[in-house]
Amino acid sequence: MKIAVVILNWNGKQLLEQFIPSVLEYSPGADIYVADNASTDDSVNFLRTSFPEIRIIQNRENGGFAKGYNEALAQVNADLFCLLNSDIEVTPGWLEPFRDIFADNPEVAIAQPKILDYKNKEYFEYAGAAGGYIDMLGYPFCRGRVFQHLEKDKGQYDDTREIFWATGACMFIRRQVFESLGGFDKDYFAHQEEIDLCWRAKNAGHRILYAGQSHVYHVGGATLNNMNPKKTFLNFRNSLFSLTKNAPAGYVLPLVFMRLVLDGIAGIRFVFQLRFRHCFAIVRSHLSYYYHLKNTIKKRGKSNKTGHYYVIKSVVWAYYIASVRVYPKLVKD
Repeated sequence: MKIAVVILNWNGKQLLEQFIPSVLEYSPGADIYVADNASTDDSVNFLRTSFPEIRIIQNRENGGFAKGYNEALAQVNADLFCLLNSDIEVTPGWLEPFRDIFADNPEVAIAQPKILDYKNKEYFEYAGAAGGYIDMLGYPFCRGRVFQHLEKDKGQYDDTREIFWATGACMFIRRQVFESLGGFDKDYFAHQEEIDLCWRAKNAGHRILYAGQSHVYHVGGATLNNMNPKKTFLNFRNSLFSLTKNAPAGYVLPLVFMRLVLDGIAGIRFVFQLRFRHCFAIVRSHLSYYYHLKNTIKKRGKSNKTGHYYVIKSVVWAYYIASVRVYPKLVKD
C-alpha cells in the first residue's frame, strides 16, 4: 500500500523547520509532500534548500484547508493519503498500525491516531484527542476532550475502535474514497470540514477507526487559535452547514432551529464576557449560512441519511448543566 503524507502549509516556515525532521525520520516507505497554500514567507525556498527529498506542490491561492487539500491531493499518486498538520511531531512506528488497518479492513475508509498535546505531552490535545463524535445537534466532542476539558492520557484510550469523525490534524483516508466523496467542501474554508467529510463517508456506508497504538503530538492553534473571532465564525457556520447537508431527512429543520437558538444564547454569553467580537462573529456566521443555504441544501445528494449518527442527545446540557466532563460518563459503551 503506497502512503503519501501530505502537509498543508501557509506561511509556516518555522513550523516546517521544527517538525519536518520527525516526519522524515519516522515515515519510512512513505512519500512526503508539502502543499503550499500560496505562502508569502520563505517556506518554499526553505524546503527546497533544506529538505530536497520532499515533494512540493504549490497552490495558486490560499483556499484554506478544504480547497488547499483538494487541489493538492489531485496531484498525489498514492493508495492512502495521510493529511498531516504542519504543527505535528510524529513518533516512531506511527504509520505501522494504519498499514495493517487499511490492508486488513477494506470497509475502513478513514482513520486517525491518538492526538496528544505537544506542550503538555501527558494530556490529550483539543483537535481530535482519541476520536470524535457528535451529539444530536451536531456539537462535536472527543474521547479525551469534551469542549475545553482535556483528560490526562493514562492508557484509557489505547484501543482500536470505530468513531464518527477523525481529525483533519492527522487523518488517513483512502484516495478512492476521498475522490468518490468529492473531497472536502471548499465552502467551509477551514474548521469542521473533516466532520462533514466523515459524515458523508458514514452516510455512504464507510467505517472510520481510531488507532490508539499510534500517537502524535500536536501544538494546536498554530494557524488560528481559540481567541480568534474568525475561528468562532467558521466553527458556528460550518456546524450549521454539516447539519443541513447530512442530518436525516425530516430532522433538519428542527435541528437547525435548535442550533440557531443555542447559538443566540452563546452570543449573549459572549456579551456578558465582554467578548463582543465573538458575538458579532456568530451573527456573521448565521448571515453567511443563510447566504449559502440554497447551495448547501443542493449538496444533500442521494446518500442514506437515516442512520443513528449521534451517541448523546446534548453534550451542551451534559457539560454545562450536569457538569459531565469526560467521555466515559457521557456515553455508556
